[in-house]
Amino acid sequence: MALSKGSVAGTLITVAPTGAELAKADFPQLPTTLDELVETAVSCEAAGAAMIHLHIRDGEHRPTLDPGYLKAAVDALREQTSLIIQLSTGGSVHDPLDQRLTVLDAEPDSCSLTCGTTNFGDDVFLNPYGFMSDLYVQAQEREVVPEFELFDLGHVASLARLVDTHGLPFGGKVHVDFVTGVPGGMPGTPAALLAGVALLPPEVTSWSATGIGRSHLPVAAASLAAGGHLRVGMEDNVVYARGVPVEHNSQLVERAAHLAEVMQRPAMSTADARTMLGVKDRG
Repeated sequence: MALSKGSVAGTLITVAPTGAELAKADFPQLPTTLDELVETAVSCEAAGAAMIHLHIRDGEHRPTLDPGYLKAAVDALREQTSLIIQLSTGGSVHDPLDQRLTVLDAEPDSCSLTCGTTNFGDDVFLNPYGFMSDLYVQAQEREVVPEFELFDLGHVASLARLVDTHGLPFGGKVHVDFVTGVPGGMPGTPAALLAGVALLPPEVTSWSATGIGRSHLPVAAASLAAGGHLRVGMEDNVVYARGVPVEHNSQLVERAAHLAEVMQRPAMSTADARTMLGVKDRG
């Protein structure tokens, strides 16, 4: 796998603060309102995050792809932080494909692009190749940088097919995130992660990893050791340690930044992260 020069000198920390699966009633500390998202973003940037991966909730704290809510979140975070703003195009597992494409209307810096259908607990996260291809081309046209989310090894082959078919994404860089530990996807183990990394096509310039639940720390450690970057946040993990719940996303970012510092790959600035990912300056 080809890595761009200097890409492992620092660590890109992405925070995924909310997700679409957890209920606010069960986890009141989950940031679901716009004010909570802004406070979370500001705190996590200060703790070392350079990118935020957003799922949006409505006034009843339910997952939504309503364009008004999405645009309001993008605008507010762009005004009050310098974070790279990445919108999820996965929504919840129940959102229709055509509605998921409208996420790009909110003009994020980046969007997620999951490279295949996967079992997701008791549900199915649907990503047929035609949808992936349409999303890739629309992201190119709108100058939005995709992050290719890989839940299984077959998704690596789909990523290569997309790049072979459509060329490089906007910005010329290819950044992927391995999402490990989802029931139905690749296990959250260092061995599984490294198997995926070994299969990445040469066009990939950087990669990160996410460990769901108890796989959070082993996957983070393996990623740092292998030259990868990190995604953390309450979307993926609500337990800080055995019997200790996460009270704020900044706790997870701070720990990730500390791990990166120990590994002599300190948290990357937002400016350096924008350069690494080829993100457009949208003012």
